Amino acid sequence: MANSVILQEDPISNPPPHLTFADFPEDVQLCALSFLTPSEITSFSCTSKHYASLCRNDAKLWFSMCHRRWGSNTQITRWGKGGIQFKFLYNILNRWENLIGFWRRSGHATAAASPSPPPLVFFEWGASFITGSKVSPSKMGTYEVIKKPFIWMSVSSKGELVSFIDPECQFGLIRDFVEVAELGGVVRDSDLIPVTISFMGKNHFVVEENKSLLSSCSPEEKFFRKSSNLGNGEDDLGGEEGIGIEGTSPGSLSGSLRSEIYQYFANRRSPGGDRASRRQRRKERERLGRQKWEPEHFVKIVNCAPTDSRPLQGLWKGICEDMSLDFYLVVYDGIGGIACRRVGDSSEPFSGYLPVFWTSNTTSSEFPSSCEEEDIYESRIHLRPPATEENMEGYPIHAENQVVLRIMKINSSYDLVILDFKDSAVNPRLVEGRIWQYVDGTFGFGFLRNNYIIDLKHMARDGCLLDAVENCCNEGPQ
Repeated sequence: MANSVILQEDPISNPPPHLTFADFPEDVQLCALSFLTPSEITSFSCTSKHYASLCRNDAKLWFSMCHRRWGSNTQITRWGKGGIQFKFLYNILNRWENLIGFWRRSGHATAAASPSPPPLVFFEWGASFITGSKVSPSKMGTYEVIKKPFIWMSVSSKGELVSFIDPECQFGLIRDFVEVAELGGVVRDSDLIPVTISFMGKNHFVVEENKSLLSSCSPEEKFFRKSSNLGNGEDDLGGEEGIGIEGTSPGSLSGSLRSEIYQYFANRRSPGGDRASRRQRRKERERLGRQKWEPEHFVKIVNCAPTDSRPLQGLWKGICEDMSLDFYLVVYDGIGGIACRRVGDSSEPFSGYLPVFWTSNTTSSEFPSSCEEEDIYESRIHLRPPATEENMEGYPIHAENQVVLRIMKINSSYDLVILDFKDSAVNPRLVEGRIWQYVDGTFGFGFLRNNYIIDLKHMARDGCLLDAVENCCNEGPQ
């Protein structure tokens, strides 16, 4: 028998058939597309009619995109009571996602009758909504933070953006506030105030009273500038640039402005136009007189958490000399320095303007660098809650000192208000201080003129407010 010769294919000269994207099953294609951004999906949909239809698959593609991005934070299918398109929801959540975190009020209330809004607001995800809570330090001498519901934001089953505020923070529990807001804001003999949230960039928004919440115009006409059919899934794919809440869209007109323009031209062409115009202005003045909420501006506290390169930055809380809790914001500047200021309600005048401490040199050294530095730390007491108090975060509250890794020299605000400090005879110990960085990622600070150290703890972690107390009957007015 002749020897048979087995011929093997050369993988280089005869490569396997090349697979294209069209060769994959549809579920695999949808899974791959769910990793794209809306603008990328819009571009991909232009390649063929088949892919255009695939990119409009709301129940599969746009749900996967929503679930992949926000499914761990909120329940996607509950938004709008399940009656809105996921493509529409994606654009809403893409805009609102930036709200999560800490914001502070910019300016003060202008109306005497209007309750003062909170100086610090913390936004977080809910099941089918976003809530913002007023955050204030506890008066009980502990690390507990008082959290009172202030604003609720969601989407109705008709695709309308609905928001309510409780300026008096009358609800002690978020679930009670949410329950009333979902019923339309009615509670006892008073109502929650419907508002609109107008974004001015990513780090600034305005809260204004919404007088036209029950307007008959479509939600797309009221809140969006790009397409009147963004919510029903037709024609437009809802790119990231397609959403703009009323008041932030260049070239768009609000309902009140359109009405004013129409009234102006109608009065010019109608008999008795001047009288009608005067009546319109009188009604407008009466409407403004009944306004329950003056527009308020809020700015975001960016970089509110420490990083590896900036371990001191962010929002912190600590027990002060009078054993009350206070909030601190540490910010790195652009020239290599840091500054710390108090945030929130503080009994000390101008405490929000002058820094608690500052330094132009963030260079730190290992501890202890000398016997003198070790004595400076060991000879001071740590201001902490009593050891009998329970601690929700789990950090130690006993009297023993923590393990110090590094130290940094700082200055107090004294040298910023003393004129000609370098030529004066003021003792440098009045302004010099230290930061002690601990092994657990926190730090404490103190000044040579004092005999104590203020240990700072985290305000939030992984999007959750630490040591939060929703209902505290013993708290006075905030």
